Amino acid sequence: MKVIVTGSLGHISKPLTQSLLGNGHSVTVITSNPEKQQAIEESGAVAAVGSVEDVPFLVKTLDQADAIYCMTPPNFSAPDQLAYYELIARNYAEAIRQSGIRRAIHLSSYGAHLPAGTGFITGSHRAENIFNNIHGINVTHIRPGYFYYNLLGFIPMIKAVGFMGNVYGGDDKLAMVSPLDIADTVAQEIVHPYSNSRFRYVVSDDRTCREIAAILGKAIGKPELQWLVLPADQVKQSLQAAGIPNNAAENLLELGQAVHSGILREDYEKQVPAFGKIKLEDFANEFASIYKHTIKQS
Repeated sequence: MKVIVTGSLGHISKPLTQSLLGNGHSVTVITSNPEKQQAIEESGAVAAVGSVEDVPFLVKTLDQADAIYCMTPPNFSAPDQLAYYELIARNYAEAIRQSGIRRAIHLSSYGAHLPAGTGFITGSHRAENIFNNIHGINVTHIRPGYFYYNLLGFIPMIKAVGFMGNVYGGDDKLAMVSPLDIADTVAQEIVHPYSNSRFRYVVSDDRTCREIAAILGKAIGKPELQWLVLPADQVKQSLQAAGIPNNAAENLLELGQAVHSGILREDYEKQVPAFGKIKLEDFANEFASIYKHTIKQS
């Protein structure tokens, strides 16, 4: 098969590309960074340098392809985050229509069943609808949980104040996922679709924030580490102080509140997907290594 992979050499796209190449498929990797071209080609894939915001480029790249993995590159600078998600989805849809490709795997998110109230994930909901309206295509929406590596963002807070905190925490539950488990699932879906369902949840582990803090704390030598629920205005001020634009900060805040209320995981809990291979304790070792490295540098 000829497969198009978006996301350059990112957390999901790199292992996905390696898996597909290892199974004898022809892979073209889309990257917006020319500096990634050599590494992509050295892996055995074809590099297509351009932007997913460029429809003619996408149409040309998708020519003669059998399948495409579609992800939305993060862009906090976009003035309207939800409009940005819709723009990228429409670009993919138009390129798919013009190229005649028949199989698409779209990276969405758990919580995408909801039409509002989930911050960035509302963008995933709208994108799913755009893909669903492409005539004659077999599309599967991958709905992963909370990415493990997002927990790395708490390292500065732990170093500064000795705890983790957000508008969610304590006994709130997080369905978490490793990019490696997502890559495995996407590779499976491209070749052997799991079912006739339009979506598939991918989760590696599921714990309360209290449990997460305890496991990470043990790994870094702080067994007393806690994950506290903080006031929304305090969290928003922290996001803005970190340079996050207002629209992105509002979306992050609303997403966190959806975690706290539990609405983000309502549909996921009805599906009961099998867990992936990478457990929280596995990620905790990586977290500890990065944490200790930052301590040495400070």
